Amino acid sequence: MHDRLYTSALELFAEQGYERTTIDQITERADVARGTFFNHFQRKEDLVTTWAEQRRDKLRAFMEHSLAREDDDVTVQLERCMAALSEFNEAEHDLTRVMLTAWVKSGQPLLEEPDYAGHVFTKVISAGQARGEVARDIDPAMAGNMLRDAYLGLLYRWTRSADAKVPLHVELRALLRIGLTGVLTFDRRTRGTAGASDGPQAAA
Repeated sequence: MHDRLYTSALELFAEQGYERTTIDQITERADVARGTFFNHFQRKEDLVTTWAEQRRDKLRAFMEHSLAREDDDVTVQLERCMAALSEFNEAEHDLTRVMLTAWVKSGQPLLEEPDYAGHVFTKVISAGQARGEVARDIDPAMAGNMLRDAYLGLLYRWTRSADAKVPLHVELRALLRIGLTGVLTFDRRTRGTAGASDGPQAAA
């Protein structure tokens, strides 16, 4: 019965949006009495929470399979993370769009899987740092959280786009490239580093 109500709710959310769907409509679609709904969910917002929890569990299984090869370098691992995230979301584009909007409008923070995604990014970056592939002065947790936050912001914008001309996997690869290489040209970064090291010497 719990799954029956939940499935009926998702169908209605996808058809007419979260805000326009009432509990009466959900129970009518599920062919149960209205009171039955409250035996399984305290309020309509709990359906969104259930979606978020199930999504997190599916994403965890999806990415664990994608990251099974731990011997790859940090760039390959992060590219695989982004590919897994894009494939996961592109496969459920319409539902993701509706439910992310519902998640925000139900008054809850945008946390559909951040703790897990941030943890994975941090783990990959930390391993890369141990192998000498990531600068030693980078905080892996901060870098992982920055990638997570950028991913979530891009995901929300992508689901709100009317035409979605650019596939999510293309945008996530571009996001990762900027995250790994920065926005400055190599020459400018080199000059900036040289300038920073020349400062104390000049002062001395």
